[in-house]
Amino acid sequence: MAVMSFKFLCLLPLLFVSGYAQLFPDPFFKQEANETAEEDPSVPGGKPIDENPVGYRMINNAAVGNPQNNKAAVGNSQNNLKRNAKNPINNNVEVDAENTGFKGKWDLVSDNSGVSAMHAILLPKVNKVLMYDATIWRISKFPLPPEKRPCHVYDPVRKLEDCWCHAVLFDIETSQLKALRIETDTWCSSGGLTVDGNLVGTGGFMNGAKTVRFLDTCDKCDWREYPTGLADPRWYATQITLPDGRFIIFGGRDAFSYEFIPREGQSNKKSIFFPFLRDTTDNTVLDNKNIFRIENNLYPFVHLSPDGNLFIFANNRSILFNPYTDKIVHEFPVLPGGARNYPASGMSVILPIRLYAINIDPKSAEVLICGGARWDSYFYAEIKKQFLPALKDCGRIHLLKQNAVWKMETMPAGRVMGDMTILPTGDVLMINGAKTGTSAWGFAEEPNLTPVIYKNKAKRGNKFQELARATIPRMYHSSSVLLPDGKVLIAGSNTNNGYLYDVKYPTELRVEKFSPPYLNPALAPLRQEIMVEKSDKVIGYGKRFTLSVKSKELELAKTDVQVTMYSPAFTTHGISMNQRLLMLGTIDVTNNAWPGVHSIAAMSPPSGKVAPPGYYLIFVVYKGVPSVAMWIQIK
Repeated sequence: MAVMSFKFLCLLPLLFVSGYAQLFPDPFFKQEANETAEEDPSVPGGKPIDENPVGYRMINNAAVGNPQNNKAAVGNSQNNLKRNAKNPINNNVEVDAENTGFKGKWDLVSDNSGVSAMHAILLPKVNKVLMYDATIWRISKFPLPPEKRPCHVYDPVRKLEDCWCHAVLFDIETSQLKALRIETDTWCSSGGLTVDGNLVGTGGFMNGAKTVRFLDTCDKCDWREYPTGLADPRWYATQITLPDGRFIIFGGRDAFSYEFIPREGQSNKKSIFFPFLRDTTDNTVLDNKNIFRIENNLYPFVHLSPDGNLFIFANNRSILFNPYTDKIVHEFPVLPGGARNYPASGMSVILPIRLYAINIDPKSAEVLICGGARWDSYFYAEIKKQFLPALKDCGRIHLLKQNAVWKMETMPAGRVMGDMTILPTGDVLMINGAKTGTSAWGFAEEPNLTPVIYKNKAKRGNKFQELARATIPRMYHSSSVLLPDGKVLIAGSNTNNGYLYDVKYPTELRVEKFSPPYLNPALAPLRQEIMVEKSDKVIGYGKRFTLSVKSKELELAKTDVQVTMYSPAFTTHGISMNQRLLMLGTIDVTNNAWPGVHSIAAMSPPSGKVAPPGYYLIFVVYKGVPSVAMWIQIK
């Protein structure tokens, strides 16, 4: 007995030191060198990416310059592959669908969305998807319920009424619909979320072209519309959130300008001329006299760069633009191959932005643009009724490098009118669209039914992976929405001038959910569960915050954990406004802070330039498998 007591007393100091180490981990600013080398392509001495950069500068309408090989350096990640060998399911940080054999899964969740989802966005607080179409047809599949009447009288002289819903809230758990009342025409409009999670929508057609709309996110809220809010008509325009939370809108048909979106109840008196949009317009000549307008620069791609400037891409040209000084900061090389914006309608995202626990501003940011059509594809579809093949190529470019050039890659198949959704893991899902033609009613054929994952960090030649085929064509006016559970909601598609059901491609009202490969049931034990009540839900910039997760794992290695923040996209016409994913720096993982519960400390983004204020979905990704997300607000 005396010997046992002596041994226990000898062990006490060791137990105390071990516990002290758990309570007070290494300082969060101590960054692992191999982690930086793996993720930051600017690290010297890393391995070059073997890609083919292409690009020329346009000076006085002439293509000049030599597209030099601007190989980015990436670090050797071998030293960073610390794995939990005890886990029998997957010993890799990232889950690869090829290793699991699971190519994704489609589920039909509703036969009637009420309206064809031309526009869609996931709303915080109510956790429902807002879907809306256009009012021009004065019909949908969802009559206005009694509480939303009387009907809208849109022609007082002839006493014509509109008694149909054109906007709904779709419950992502039950698929139930809630009617919303909207009167101005939202056809081909824009939108985004405020810092408080409310929607501000802009533009549209006819009486909606200059309208600013407001929809608060509550169960009893409905639209508030201001038809004279904008100075210029904004049909096919792009709305983006600035670092201070304000909105700015670019373009639209015959609107070579931009303007800051006014506060509710106020109106803009004038816009700001933006010659870049005028200069990127495509036209051609018919019969040696008549001008045929093709455009190819509507719904321009606009992404907020981490330096606070805006990356703006229209047709095949792109710039960095300072909206506060009205100055072009930098012009990038021309992206070859064809046109990328409406009606050519390619896809674009700003790729996930990597942040670190030391919380310096990111030094690297890239944009990916894929698909689209030949510059004259719309002309061939309209005049000659010929549907040309969609583009198969992708271009990727660094935003913060003065000498950046496009690095080209090839998709498995051409895609026009597709959607790009950034997944919680940092990969990009390409879905929907067609293999031939362009946007517009009846101007495309050969639906592209095969989703493709673009593996952001994979080596060249291994970036694309085809997934389980869909059975429902989703072409013009389709949409996609990332959900908190990691699934992607797929809705819409209407290639018709109205709601038509007896045609080759009927107006589509069915709603599906697609489960990406990381939702393979065999990987379910790796899925962490965020404990909302024990996690920080409102955070500031450059601050440490914590998330608590229930886990089936006895412990979580820091190298296997990635916290990601996703900004919900406003999706329409193949463009996803304000979509971005931030890969946060992990400060520490405290295992078994409570029995079966681990605490993860992460560093929030440094500023609104990196993450504009507002609501984000926050995921805990463990070994490539994301948790169900929690809403978090940064301000």
